[in-house]
Amino acid sequence: MGADIRLEPWDKRALELERAANVPEMKVHLGGVESEQAMLDRHERILAIERDDKGRMFLVMLAGEPDPVGSVGYWEREWKGEKVYETGWKVLPAFQGRGLAVAATVAAVSHAAARGGLRWVHAYPKVSNEPSNAVCRKAGFVLLGESEFEYPPGNPIVSNDWRYDLRADPAWPA
Repeated sequence: MGADIRLEPWDKRALELERAANVPEMKVHLGGVESEQAMLDRHERILAIERDDKGRMFLVMLAGEPDPVGSVGYWEREWKGEKVYETGWKVLPAFQGRGLAVAATVAAVSHAAARGGLRWVHAYPKVSNEPSNAVCRKAGFVLLGESEFEYPPGNPIVSNDWRYDLRADPAWPA
């Protein structure tokens, strides 16, 4: 992980991060700005993922900053008949372009690898989302090709399907 970031568990600070990220420039590839209720509902779904041990979400903390600058996580899903992890991340605009998303994603997939179990982590950035596709490439994911996807549910998009082999990660249990 980058020397100046750390991952902390998802908690009540995440709601303020979600509100700060709920702006057109951050939501252009994600279906648009959300209602307050949609953010609250997602926050509850994330807490349920943690409670049910189906994945983890983290706040991305930057040295010298009191508040989270982003988030990253992974959660279980079915993909093409197989149980895998999906991953996603965000970094607030003022902190983009510093490699924080890559460092956070690498740390999150290493956390997933250390759990053992599922072999694959997938990321599905929209084909036109060049920065997120670059995060996948720099974090060591392999591009499998384009795939039809819905995000948010009911909003069809064409995404790239990127895959990371957790068994190849040094954190995978011996």
